[in-house]
Amino acid sequence: MPTHPSLEYVLVGCVAAVVTFLLTPVARRVAIRCGALAMPRDRDVHAVATPRMGGVAIFAGLALAFFVAARLPTLHQAFEAGPVMPWVIGSAAIICLLGVIDDRWELDSLTKLAGQVLATGLMVTLGGVQLGAVPIPWGDSGTFVLGQDLSVPVTILLTLVTINALNFIDGLDGLAAGVSAISASAFALFSFHVTQQGFQTAGAAPTLLAAGLAGACVGFLPHNFWPAKVFMGDSGSMLVGMILSASAVSATNTADPQVFTKTSFGGLALLLPLFVPLSILALPFVDLLLAVVRRVRRGRSPFAPDKQHLHHRLLEMGHSHRRAVLLLYFWSALIAFTGVALSYAEGRVLVLTGLAVLVVLGLFVSLVPARRFRSSRRRDRRRPPARV
Repeated sequence: MPTHPSLEYVLVGCVAAVVTFLLTPVARRVAIRCGALAMPRDRDVHAVATPRMGGVAIFAGLALAFFVAARLPTLHQAFEAGPVMPWVIGSAAIICLLGVIDDRWELDSLTKLAGQVLATGLMVTLGGVQLGAVPIPWGDSGTFVLGQDLSVPVTILLTLVTINALNFIDGLDGLAAGVSAISASAFALFSFHVTQQGFQTAGAAPTLLAAGLAGACVGFLPHNFWPAKVFMGDSGSMLVGMILSASAVSATNTADPQVFTKTSFGGLALLLPLFVPLSILALPFVDLLLAVVRRVRRGRSPFAPDKQHLHHRLLEMGHSHRRAVLLLYFWSALIAFTGVALSYAEGRVLVLTGLAVLVVLGLFVSLVPARRFRSSRRRDRRRPPARV
């Protein structure tokens, strides 16, 4: 009976982490020499010019990790079944190159979108990363087959949404890399569960993509966490979004509805891979909605920039930069790993109880500094003015 190659996945993640960690300072020096710098703006949190192009190191870590995986006894199956991995890696190289150009010269949005469509289109058509069917967790329908005419555009659209979602949450040091590592780890665990149910060959590709991406993001974080020495830039955010989407789509196509109907939540866990954009977009979407309401109420344009986004609010509430990022990590992990728990757990009460406890704990930790902040402001108002 074949055993699951868990140690090989761990090795791939470690290779990606180590290579990315070692090459990020090199990418930083190249970015400084090329002038690929993020200059501070009024609404930015960073106060000094910071190099971009961290995505080059992330891509190098991923590429070398996949090179090692192709030569491992079991993981070479990922290159024989499922997506055409060379085309996936080639598409990732194209979108990373597009991001490097944008990090240096700041392309206009239309040109950038065209490049994203080109790279994503190659991954979907030639790489075979396509959302062939959408699982239906209720009833006896099983799955809804999209067909070739719908599969290609739907997958491209899903990938584009995921790619651009990373740009929205890149407002604090380490936020995008950390959220990506959390999401990739969640899908690695989900795909691990798929392979454990007898789909080792089919589940190898999504697990490999997720494990490699999680390792690369973890290796990048020490250089990117507050205070950041380098940003991943568009070369990193677009690359991470593409690989994350490829892993999610592949995991959706390899999961068998008959397996997950055994859990207490039925086939609901089958929808987990489709929550990739949601788990990333949850924070920026709420932020965008609040920003539009706030600006319209004040008679301003919905697109007028300000410094009242969620991460700005957390800082104003009394959270430190580091604490604000960790709180956003917590909420992202709660969204991502809840789906993983649904695929594993057989006790409905246990899962819902644990989820409720975590939500209450998260709200308490998030709001306590706000109470302290308001209390300090009231004390300041009551305090008599100082005599000169």
